[in-house]
Amino acid sequence: MTESIADTITPGAVLVINAGSSSLKYQLVDPASEQVYADGLAERIGEPVGSSITHMAGNRERILQVALPDHRTAIAEVVELFRADGIHLADAGLTAVGHRLVHGGTEFHSPIVIDDAVIATIERLSPLAPLHNPPTLRGVEAVSELLPDVPAVGIFDTAFFYDLPAAAATYAIDTEVAAEYGIRRYGFHGTSHQYVSRCAARFLGRRNDEVNQIVLHLGNGASASAIRGGRPVDTSMGLTPLEGLVMGTRVGDIDPGIAFHLARVGGMSVDDVDRIYNKQGGLKGLCGENDFRAILERMDVGDAAAKLAYDVYVHRLRHYLGAYMIDLGRVDAVVFTAGVGENAAAVRADALAGLENFGIVLDPERNAERSRVSRRISTDDSPIAVLVVPTNEELAIAQQAAEVVLTS
Repeated sequence: MTESIADTITPGAVLVINAGSSSLKYQLVDPASEQVYADGLAERIGEPVGSSITHMAGNRERILQVALPDHRTAIAEVVELFRADGIHLADAGLTAVGHRLVHGGTEFHSPIVIDDAVIATIERLSPLAPLHNPPTLRGVEAVSELLPDVPAVGIFDTAFFYDLPAAAATYAIDTEVAAEYGIRRYGFHGTSHQYVSRCAARFLGRRNDEVNQIVLHLGNGASASAIRGGRPVDTSMGLTPLEGLVMGTRVGDIDPGIAFHLARVGGMSVDDVDRIYNKQGGLKGLCGENDFRAILERMDVGDAAAKLAYDVYVHRLRHYLGAYMIDLGRVDAVVFTAGVGENAAAVRADALAGLENFGIVLDPERNAERSRVSRRISTDDSPIAVLVVPTNEELAIAQQAAEVVLTS
């Protein structure tokens, strides 16, 4: 008799829920053995068309084309996909459900078991991450209803950057105002930056505390970090996930005066400007599309708007790359990760073009190769190694969640 996926699950597994602004990654994984029993990705959540779930269990992949108006609906569909595999999550002996939470403010800088008080604090912090904290909380509530006896653990995106140097974390704003409203640079995608930087050091055969590196996490949300000896010294996102690189729907760095101009001249409200900055900006604002694959396809047929969006995206990326090279002084590696970083060879090539005199020599053939494993895409004699390291936020979240539950 053939063994089913459900039969292979041993007690101690963790269900990871990683909710992005328009996506939801999930994974059922053993944090000790790193065995993944099932995982998947819900995409285009909240989009009027094209939403889907790609679900993998064992060697079987299923793609479900289904309307996903919100994250709660996506989670309900995911639970049904598990059931179809014979996996009843409530009876699977889970140690924890690990939730990626974007903004922990100054209150949360380590993993924590989620209770009503934690939820209330995260809700209070939602204005700092309006695209992320609200859907994540809905995910926490939906999963907790389905799995009331399994501890929910929050892993915060801001934790890795909690102790940024004061010069990097501080805005030049009135200090009393900053203190009253918690205004500082928090940084985001910390779980990914921490995981990827450690993997990069191992790939290079060096201790984490020996390596200076620039990590470029490029997905629908995008961020850069400068990491010296395992500790971040700067990062592109700030008080909210809005600052920094051009993103799928977020504007990234922008003159603060534009908000005043839109209010005074355009008669726009705070909510109007917030929508323009967070949901109608970035690549979508420039060309009407935030899926990078579609942008590249449009560029191939000569679409001028898509080309401009791409050029602005790369320009901002090079801006941060140069700044962080100066911040670090010595750079051992530049590391690309996340959906665009791992898969868009053109972005990597254009971001690094003409930097040979700065110690970055890309190998075109290596860069063009598609692979799901960590790899070097610079030449062997490039003074600065350029790596592509697949992020695995889900494994990092699972391991941290299990540790909290088992040691509490």
